[in-house]
Amino acid sequence: MKKEIESSLNESISIKSELLSSSVDSIAQIANILVEAFRTGHSLYLMGNGGSAADAQHLAGELVGRFKKNREPLPALALTTDTSVLTAIANDFGYDHCFERQVDAFVKGGDVLIGLSTSGNSLSIINAGLVAKKKGATTIAFTGKGGGSLKDNVDVCLEIPSTDTARIQECHITIGHILCSIIEKDLFG
Repeated sequence: MKKEIESSLNESISIKSELLSSSVDSIAQIANILVEAFRTGHSLYLMGNGGSAADAQHLAGELVGRFKKNREPLPALALTTDTSVLTAIANDFGYDHCFERQVDAFVKGGDVLIGLSTSGNSLSIINAGLVAKKKGATTIAFTGKGGGSLKDNVDVCLEIPSTDTARIQECHITIGHILCSIIEKDLFG
């Protein structure tokens, strides 16, 4: 058991070390996009499936509530939270359109859409991103190694250097927390 624990922790550390050497500029680029969007009165929309849905909700909660500072709320919404909307769209149009319809309803030019997909191949995320781009939103993907089909369909793709879902999701939430911290410092001092 101890060897398994040590192995998992060392694997996580190794992937985050690789991320540190390869992705700081991309994370800074995403931070700048988000700060500018919030500064100019635009909104952030997040989406994902399964554990990535939970991460989308977690990050929206940090931005609407607070991360470390008591401050004004920021307009961030996880498109994973309205079960009536999700199930109606899935039933009437198919699950691959559950975020696309919401993006079409809510996202405006200047807004930002972040899709979290460990494979980078989730059609529900890809379809929503394509609609967001047509509406003039900035599209960002958090993926695993290779970026999948999302990589070629978004403005910025942040690839985690791993194919292990758990390690990818650990990095996604770490990056999300880094972004929340930067956003609070830049917008609220």
